[in-house]
Amino acid sequence: MTSLYDIPKQHYANGAGIYSVCSAHPVVLEAAARHAVLDDSLLVVEATSNQVDQYGGYTGMKPAEFRAWATSLVERFGLPADRLVLGGDHLGPNPWRRETAAEAMAKAGELVRQFAAAGFHKIHLDCSMALGGDAGLAPSQELVAERAASLCRIAEEAAAAAGHPAPVYVIGTEVPIPGGVDHELDDSLQPTAVPDAAVTLEAHRAAFAAAGLEAVWPRIIAMVVQPGVEFGNYSVVLYDRSKAADLSSFIASQDGLVFEAHSTDYQLESGLRDLVRDHFAILKVGPWLTYAYREALFGLNDIARELGRPAELRNVMEARMLANPGYWQGHYHGTAEEQRLARMFSYSDRARYYWPDADIDAAVTGLLDGLSGVEIPLPLLGQYLPHQYDAVQEKRIANRPRDLVMDAVMRVVGIFARAAGVSGSKVG
Repeated sequence: MTSLYDIPKQHYANGAGIYSVCSAHPVVLEAAARHAVLDDSLLVVEATSNQVDQYGGYTGMKPAEFRAWATSLVERFGLPADRLVLGGDHLGPNPWRRETAAEAMAKAGELVRQFAAAGFHKIHLDCSMALGGDAGLAPSQELVAERAASLCRIAEEAAAAAGHPAPVYVIGTEVPIPGGVDHELDDSLQPTAVPDAAVTLEAHRAAFAAAGLEAVWPRIIAMVVQPGVEFGNYSVVLYDRSKAADLSSFIASQDGLVFEAHSTDYQLESGLRDLVRDHFAILKVGPWLTYAYREALFGLNDIARELGRPAELRNVMEARMLANPGYWQGHYHGTAEEQRLARMFSYSDRARYYWPDADIDAAVTGLLDGLSGVEIPLPLLGQYLPHQYDAVQEKRIANRPRDLVMDAVMRVVGIFARAAGVSGSKVG
């Protein structure tokens, strides 16, 4: 695949899809870049409106800064810049939804302008949330689409002025706002109803036509709906393709469109393959990648403790999350012990926001340096990092701490690469 614009056509021709990495963690992007090099594939990396915005977001980077950083990073690991495709996820007024509609949409317009001007090629337009002045009610599909069209025009003008190729777009949303759900789920979760998906699609088609953006419509490559998958702090709702059969038939009847599946973290590889077969041809992965990173580091922390080496990462992580609770406090509930377990082990992985913390970063460095040059006994490796034990025994990786961590993240990337049909590699 040479272009995201070709995704629908190629998907309906050969059944393949693509995956998108939604993370700003350098080890995650290194793992994804290394896998894309092995697969000789495009790498799609997306930033959400929480991670990156005109004020810096929680990463501290504006769109142009994120582009420069991500491009430099992947090139360092052998991926040419022209095989990195950057996307903006949930771009719209969500960060400012408590402000008046006019204020929120003005800021959303500047957000989209900066993303498009910086060369972000894949733009998810998401105006689904109620804004100040909407009387606390979800806006109608017509209003959602009208707001999305206004942002699309800004993106078109900004990309053209900067000399970038015309963007491709994703519309619609029937998933939680960025950050995920904060309650537990069960199998009663239902996919989007076909009539609702049809209303969303037609509302956007009409709004784009009314805004004089008919020429843009062929570059709308995907639509977000709820396929019936989600994860909470301790639960994962697995994909049941029988529930989404009507949705699958619906999108196949729409010329040149596929679905984009959000919240697909922690799905079985077989379920991800089924999603792609059912025309959810764009798979999004985010928290599972940093969860795998944390899992590997905690495993090494336990190994280091057994070997009498520096093993303070878990203690430091807990201390820093307690000292700065803003990223988890509204998401983890229950007793003090239940909150402690969630901070360390939740699928929602709110710990991902804390890796840039200086104390935590120092603890990671101390852990990895303390194990460098140490031949980790295989029984300990099998006890705490069983997947990496297999990789070492198969001689796919070296028994070195940084190699073990990288393999843990690449393993998750590999699940998505194989499910999307862009990789046949055993790596990961």
